[in-house]
Amino acid sequence: MDIVIKLSQFLLSLSLLIILHELGHFIPAKLFKTRVEKFYLFFDVKYSLLKKKIGETEYGIGWLPLGGYVKISGMIDESMDKDQMALPPQPWEFRSKPAWQRLIIMLGGVTVNFILAFIIYIGMAFAYGETYVANADLKDGVLIENPAMLKAGFKTGDKLISIDGKKVENFDKELNMNVIMAKEVLIERNGQQQTIKMPTDFVDQLSKQEKGLLVSMRTPFAIAAVTPESGNTALKPKDLIISLNGQDARYFDQVKTILENNKGKTIPAVVLRDLKQVPVTVKVSEAGVLGVSVGGLNIESLAKLGYYKVSTKNYSFFESIPVGLTKGKDQLVGYGKQLKMIFNPETKAYKQVGGFAAIFNIFPSTWSWEAFWTITALLSIMLGVMNLLPIPALDGGHVMFLLYEIISGRKPSDKFLENAQIVGFVLLITLLLFANGNDIYKAIVK
Repeated sequence: MDIVIKLSQFLLSLSLLIILHELGHFIPAKLFKTRVEKFYLFFDVKYSLLKKKIGETEYGIGWLPLGGYVKISGMIDESMDKDQMALPPQPWEFRSKPAWQRLIIMLGGVTVNFILAFIIYIGMAFAYGETYVANADLKDGVLIENPAMLKAGFKTGDKLISIDGKKVENFDKELNMNVIMAKEVLIERNGQQQTIKMPTDFVDQLSKQEKGLLVSMRTPFAIAAVTPESGNTALKPKDLIISLNGQDARYFDQVKTILENNKGKTIPAVVLRDLKQVPVTVKVSEAGVLGVSVGGLNIESLAKLGYYKVSTKNYSFFESIPVGLTKGKDQLVGYGKQLKMIFNPETKAYKQVGGFAAIFNIFPSTWSWEAFWTITALLSIMLGVMNLLPIPALDGGHVMFLLYEIISGRKPSDKFLENAQIVGFVLLITLLLFANGNDIYKAIVK
């Protein structure tokens, strides 16, 4: 059932993005009286799952879910319709339109992608608001357990002050991604500030480890159940350890360290039980454990216990607009940084490029509209940016040649555009094979 839910979200998101992207080409084409022969969701190689002709346009659904397309008359595209191009230009054809009209038609798809992302972020700000913990409220710093973070120089208890010069205001969903993309992070440790330079190949280091958060909030040692054989019957479910062997142990990482240093000993402890401090004695095994299972506490529970102050901010519709626009801008800039890292061989980030399996796996196995729209907005930005790359066969390639025509006053020959389209198509297939090959390699290695 989990895979059905993931697949449903994946296909719904992909279909929505493809249809709206192609509408971005279709609408200006029709406004400029350019004939659109086909409008397809997915590719109809050899045959279609569904098709219907309305007016001069055939609308359909193909069987190969690798994208979609609109076939515009008189345009050199992936269809490589040389027979049509050999005929004299007709008034309704793409090639007969002024360069500025053709440019608008080609930019329509990516424009819709960016607008869609910003609309989603505005809608999410209005519908869900923001729930966060202010970074200033993390008095005892953050939890650092990731080996790559430790190797880079971070330690548990560090306070993150700024990332690449931008002050860390809130501990939120974006913090870990911001750290991954960072060049340097300013921290405070024992009252002293210092700058940590992030390793150039940090992304590659992360890829060699199990997935997990780079930075997380420190949580208390909350007991869910006690094993009778442990001899620690003085402990009760829902107890929170706050002191061990006379040492402060408000957090799980502190308890773990103290237990490791007191293997095989019986030591005093203080637990928080029904909001009262209760002294107990605990036995530490030779393995450095108490023989209890630990139950995680959600952020609301931690707030009630006074560990963190959780802030929720709701926005009116008009307040949501600047919030959504800022979020969209940040995501757009962030994805630009990711691309820069991927194309920089020193970072080895290209090893983490994923294909359709990677996109599929980011959707949750339970249905969540909040998660769905968050992922769809990000994918819309990714689709827009990728399509703007100056590669023939992509929108960005067409835009590049059109800008050349507008600036120089000379139109590239049809033969040149045909050859460029072939080169671009081969390059795209290579990138597609590389990305999906990465997915297969990771699956086999794991």
